[in-house]
Amino acid sequence: MRIAIPVDEKTINGDVCVSFGRAPYFLIYDTKTNEEIYLDNSAVASQGGAGVKAAQVVADNGVKALLTPRIGENAEKVLRNAEVLVYKTISNSIKENIDAFILEKLVLLYDVHPGFHQHS
Repeated sequence: MRIAIPVDEKTINGDVCVSFGRAPYFLIYDTKTNEEIYLDNSAVASQGGAGVKAAQVVADNGVKALLTPRIGENAEKVLRNAEVLVYKTISNSIKENIDAFILEKLVLLYDVHPGFHQHS
């Protein structure tokens, strides 16, 4: 299964990024082959709607699960419509979260926030 994680650096030994939509990169990890692919998040510099754009990138890459500490409601809706499940991370460690996901120790993320809308 392909899972996605917002990350600060292009390394599996790094940390999960606390911001989904503004994460610099996404790790796409295949739990069957252990393949790692790092995508630049083109939405990071967006004036608005970064979460929605990031969610579409994740969905377009065949991901079935997203591991993240939090997510906005609009991004979550895009992922739900694409049948991508969103799980709450348990620590900052990318590796720990991948292992916890594989062992089915992560829970679905239901605490969705309204988003950080920056209007001028």
